Amino acid sequence: MKLDFVKYQGAGNDFVIIDNRTNVFPKDDYDLIRGYCDRKFGIGADGLMLIEKATDADFNMVYYNADGRPGSMCGNGGRCIVAYAKTLGLFDTSTSFNALGEKYEASINEEQVSLNMLAVEHIEIYPGHVFLDTGSPHHVTFTENLPTFDVVGQGRKIRYGAPYFETGTNVNFVEKVNENTFNVRTYERGVEDETLSCGTGVTAVALASFHLNKTSEKEVNIETQGGKLKIEFEKENNTYKNIILTGPATFVFKGTIELSI
Repeated sequence: MKLDFVKYQGAGNDFVIIDNRTNVFPKDDYDLIRGYCDRKFGIGADGLMLIEKATDADFNMVYYNADGRPGSMCGNGGRCIVAYAKTLGLFDTSTSFNALGEKYEASINEEQVSLNMLAVEHIEIYPGHVFLDTGSPHHVTFTENLPTFDVVGQGRKIRYGAPYFETGTNVNFVEKVNENTFNVRTYERGVEDETLSCGTGVTAVALASFHLNKTSEKEVNIETQGGKLKIEFEKENNTYKNIILTGPATFVFKGTIELSI
């Protein structure tokens, strides 16, 4: 059986996306998925996503990390799958979709996709870092000389270290540029490497920066190695809400894969 796929990238975070509304893709074949994401022997991507039918939204999003295993929420992936869903005629300019038991809303303006993220109630402050969950767990630490920082080496230590261990966390290293702009580099679990950007990661950085009084702005610009992203939010009591992640979601190429099922 032949199955079409597309590849999209959001600020350098790239994904294989498959329209699985006919439910033919072998979702439990993690080796197959890992092979498609492999940059030497496969298509090459930070993750793979499936679009599936939904009864209470425009579609369901199913996400896998590059290691082939089901992953937690992916912000840039969510924006990319929205861009592809629009080309399938699933919506016009705004949409809602399900992912991991949660409903997300998004809108699209040309290549700019804005994704409403889940509210965040808890931010844990520790000496030297902050921890919070923006749909995926994120360790945030501020540093200097970010362009030459050993993101992979230090990120891997933190990702597998206490208190995260096997479950792990994503790790973000941040350097302030000005009052509302921060440079970010991220080590992603599931990819087990640095990615050019991470949507839930930059969201975590924006909220952490505000929480630590490193900015007083509720519209934060993030510069990653793959491009620029913007995060807007409101704060009510101890809850961050109406969090919107905005950035590019760009078509790269399309192709056909063979399924032996």
